[in-house]
Amino acid sequence: MELNPFREEGLGERRVAEPCNIVIFGATGDLTHRKLIPALYNLAVDGDLPTGMNTIGFARREKTDEVFRNGLEESNRKVSRQGHDDALWDQFSQNIHYHQSNFTDLEGYASLKKRLDEIEAAGGSPNRLYYVASAPEFFDDILLHLKSSGLNESKTGWCRAVVEKPFGTDLATATHLNQVVNDTFEEADTYRIDHYLGKETAQNIMVLRFANAIFELLWNNRFIDHVQVTCSEPLGMEGGRGGYYDKAGALRDMVQNHLLQLVSLIAMEPPADLSADGIRDEKVKVLKTLRKYNTVDEVAENVVRAQYTEGTVGGEDVVGYRREDRVDPGSMTESYVALRVLIDNWRWAGVPFYVRMGKRLPKKATEISIHFKEAPKVLFNSLDSDISPGNVLVIRIQPNEGISLGIRSKQPGPAAQLQPVKMDFQYQTAFGKNSPEAYERLLLDAIAGDATLFARKDEVEEAWKFVDLIEDAWHKSNHPPKMAEYQAGSWGPVESDDLLRRDGRTWRRM
Repeated sequence: MELNPFREEGLGERRVAEPCNIVIFGATGDLTHRKLIPALYNLAVDGDLPTGMNTIGFARREKTDEVFRNGLEESNRKVSRQGHDDALWDQFSQNIHYHQSNFTDLEGYASLKKRLDEIEAAGGSPNRLYYVASAPEFFDDILLHLKSSGLNESKTGWCRAVVEKPFGTDLATATHLNQVVNDTFEEADTYRIDHYLGKETAQNIMVLRFANAIFELLWNNRFIDHVQVTCSEPLGMEGGRGGYYDKAGALRDMVQNHLLQLVSLIAMEPPADLSADGIRDEKVKVLKTLRKYNTVDEVAENVVRAQYTEGTVGGEDVVGYRREDRVDPGSMTESYVALRVLIDNWRWAGVPFYVRMGKRLPKKATEISIHFKEAPKVLFNSLDSDISPGNVLVIRIQPNEGISLGIRSKQPGPAAQLQPVKMDFQYQTAFGKNSPEAYERLLLDAIAGDATLFARKDEVEEAWKFVDLIEDAWHKSNHPPKMAEYQAGSWGPVESDDLLRRDGRTWRRM
């Protein structure tokens, strides 16, 4: 019986998260220190972490268990969602260990196997969860060595693999990685992580739609004019990120995985059931119906790419993208992308999804806005042509997770003057506590064996099919679409505004 994340306790069977041994490859990296270990710690604070858990960090640097734990403790004090309790940390950290080895050294895997076998022989859990959080160039080595050393199997328990992004850099590399993964683990034991799907509001999209008839009845091209998905970041290339980002860009780094996943959740049909594959089947159908842009002209008409120039963000002067550390001075990698995404199916025909993502924008935010069609321009709607759009449903993914609905209301007084107002729901206010971090939910689901919030291999490949055509037009054409520019601290290039203006629409102000 699969864990059902969309049913409340008592309404359906829930799979219990069993104790296991978690091996983190890339354990000295930022992801482990700022996300994974704090997530496990917060699960322990909430009493959700199974007893008998062991966490083994696998990395090349020489460290003792004590040095490794001290580094993790320092990070946890800074970032833990629920603060840091010394007594609980002391208890929690006793089950954290360090295993020194290069990712390419087969002997390191043999000694890891011996260590896990000893834990099991001493009465520990036979279950194993391998978290591949290394640099992408080592994914193949880690997976192949897990198989050759027999670590991908357990005689008395289960073995699963969680693979971090990026899952390939194009369709060819993603297909290859899928083959390597599935040669090592069954698809049912493979968890391709997308932390956006672990965010509470992203999970609530299906509940919002399918548990509320008022929305689902309107969720189609008869009532919805268009949809906007925005991800804005004020950050640039701090922390040496320019070396990675200049090879990836906004389209591959964010749109291919995170934002197309959000589009598929918004656009999917009701699943036959709430099993992992039932939900993912419907998401794949959406990705298969994305209209492909097969020519350079189609890409130029529907996609805008841009780089930021010098400007001011948060009161600080910042350099332009091409002057960032580890970025090629002649780079043609986009720090901003905006797309008109069209879904060629019965429900969404004629409804554009406008998707944008950018670095060095004014604020950090991710949201989905559903823009409903206007009421007829008669009666009250004929009184004030300058009033802002009336009915917009906004789903805030981050920060301040929540949902709001914009409506029109009459201002107090004798005149019939309309005023836009907002009905607002915030998770923290409504439930009296902060939402769990995305990695908390995703790690617990992986331990419990629920893949609902993880990408299946066909999801990954279908998304790359859509993105590759755009990338080819940019980088393999003799006459590629131009690279636009925008000032750091602005909301993007004028070409992005023109993308909507040609359709008689504008970006929602955030």
